[in-house]
Parts: sequence; C-alpha cells; structure tokens
Amino acid sequence: MPLQNRVNPFGELVATPARGTLAGNRGVLHDADRRIRRPFVGQRWILCLLQFKGRRRPLMSPGKWTELFFLDEATGLAAGHRPCAECQRERFLLFRRYWAAANPDLAGSAEPTAPAIDAALHADRLDGRRKRTFEARLGDLPAGVMVVLPGGEIPALVGPGGLRPWSFAGYGPPVSFPNDVRFRVLTPLSTVRAVAAGFPVAVHPSAAG
Repeated sequence: MPLQNRVNPFGELVATPARGTLAGNRGVLHDADRRIRRPFVGQRWILCLLQFKGRRRPLMSPGKWTELFFLDEATGLAAGHRPCAECQRERFLLFRRYWAAANPDLAGSAEPTAPAIDAALHADRLDGRRKRTFEARLGDLPAGVMVVLPGGEIPALVGPGGLRPWSFAGYGPPVSFPNDVRFRVLTPLSTVRAVAAGFPVAVHPSAAG
C-alpha cells in the first residue's frame, strides 16, 4: 500500500507507487499509523537528495519528519520547496544567488539566510492554507516553471519545445500554445523570477528532447 508522501506541482500529498528523483521535508506530518494529518509544519520546505552520507531509517517513523518525494526539481519548486542547505549545499547556494538577485526587496541582502528565504517563500506559495498562484503570458515565462493547462487541473512544464503535461511517472509530449495565451502559474512568483534570472532547473529525463 503506497504511503501518502508523493508531492505534485500543486503541493498536494498523494499516495501513488510512482517513485521520485528527489526527497523533501515539511516537518512531521504523519501520525503513529503513518497517516498524513497536516500538509506542513512551519516554513521550512526543502528538497533533499535521496541518499546522503549513508543515512537510513524506516519511512514515516513515529515523531520523525515525514519523507516526501518529488518527480524532479521542477516539481518541487512548483510545490513551493527550495534546495536543502545541507545535503544540496551547492544547489542551495546557487538558488540563493539567483533568488536574491531577482528578489532584492524580499532578500534584503545578496546572501539572505535560509530562514529568510523560507519566510518569503511561505508567503509566496500559500494564500492562507491554499496554493497561491498567479497568471502570466506564456511568452513571459522561463523554461522550468510549471503552469496549469486550460480546461482542467493538469500541470505542465514550460520548455523550449512547448508545454509538457506532468504526471507522477514523468512528462508527456509537448503541446504548443501561442505566446500570448495566459496561464495559471504554479511555481511561486519569487522562484519564477530566480529561474528567469538564470537559475537552471533540473527536470526529469522524460522532459528531454
């Protein structure tokens, strides 16, 4: 029976046997029976490596943080996470550099602390306890961010070949739209700015080509 710990671009936790390429953390979300009781605890939403320094433990151990899993970095960023400052130190520093340069009013300095980034991202990714989104022209969005396809709730990755529909198993063939079509954007605005400024988003191999 799959655990409810796979994350989609809306930030929702879903039970599915599909595996991810990154792990993540939002605090202790489960109970003693490994059932999800809350969507997050605190403002620290991070993306982690699947393996780091040989650390191992049973999934959803009582009282321990809930292990979350993501298809790729693009999915995690859309859900409102950022690279971990420990297991993904270099990736975090790169994200911080582009994020701070693209959001000087939020960052406050060229090297904001992880908690400062987390506080800004928390306001950016949620409207109360609901996913915060915004609208933008396709032509104004950089490759690597996520939008919602028209007529449904299907996320899609913006790429040079078009929009690739997302699933827990990977991305589908690209679909083309005119640049002036407006889309609901899932990736938080401050992260979109960082990607537009040059942060290179890592995507699942199914998005290649």
